[in-house]
Amino acid sequence: MSISVTEASGLLNSDALQSRRTPDYLDQLEAEAIYIMREVAGQFERPALLFSGGKDSITLVHLAQKAFAPGKIPFPLVHVDTGHNFAEAISYRDNLAETTGARLIVRFVEDTIKAKGLKEQTGKNASRNWLQTYTLLDTIEEFEFDACIGGARRDEEKARAKERIFSFRDEFGQWDPKRQRPELWNLFNGRIQKGENVRVFPISNWTELDVWNYLKRENITLPSIYFAHQREMILRDGKLLYNTPVIEKDSEDQIVTRQVRFRTVGDMTCTAAVESDAFTLDEVIAEIAVSRISERGETRIDDQQTEAAMEDRKKGGYF
Repeated sequence: MSISVTEASGLLNSDALQSRRTPDYLDQLEAEAIYIMREVAGQFERPALLFSGGKDSITLVHLAQKAFAPGKIPFPLVHVDTGHNFAEAISYRDNLAETTGARLIVRFVEDTIKAKGLKEQTGKNASRNWLQTYTLLDTIEEFEFDACIGGARRDEEKARAKERIFSFRDEFGQWDPKRQRPELWNLFNGRIQKGENVRVFPISNWTELDVWNYLKRENITLPSIYFAHQREMILRDGKLLYNTPVIEKDSEDQIVTRQVRFRTVGDMTCTAAVESDAFTLDEVIAEIAVSRISERGETRIDDQQTEAAMEDRKKGGYF
């Protein structure tokens, strides 16, 4: 069957129009995350958004702004501060809270250590990272939060992949992968008893590359630590750690100057950098596109101590 030039032109225009109407994958991920945010606001009385100053929690704040515009974000930003955070992340945190008008709640691991008489790790690779759980659970109890929104993604680590989007926690804050509820047809069950809570992960289905592409599309400013700089680093067991007094050094450590950036922003004592020439978002995206190791797998030392390190921490109440 033949068609005229006019008819062919009409079909092409129709295809082009349909293409413009079809949302791309970032639109779909964004729509899902916004839907989840609104479900949290609708199902829970005292939700909070866990904020670290990292790219994933920055993305969550941006999504929350979109979800509830033109109003303000209807729940506080909560940061558990180990006292060993990157200065760039802390500065970004404070500025973001001010510019968005969101309420910022900060609780310090240092205070929990003193109040509970907790014993810190000592020696090489000592970190306060595992102590964050105590502070988080105390903060949930203090403010009676019944839902905590987090930036975990399933591609980060195998324990993360076991999570549901609504991740049920018992009255002790513990996570049991066998007790998670089914999530069929985007139906999320937020019913809980007093003392229980739910961790919610709106960007579970995103990848690291999705996050970076979204940050670029939305023109979101990031802490400078995510981009390449000449920095004085500690070379330890093949890993590059930021040279800071909070990291105890030994005779095997080398102090070197390297051009690096950080793929993830965590506690300075357990977050390694990667050597990089990526000074812009486009260059970061190009690096991530060819990487075959997740950011936690490459740079989070605490996740590499045992094969089940993350799962063990999550069962105890970790993010």
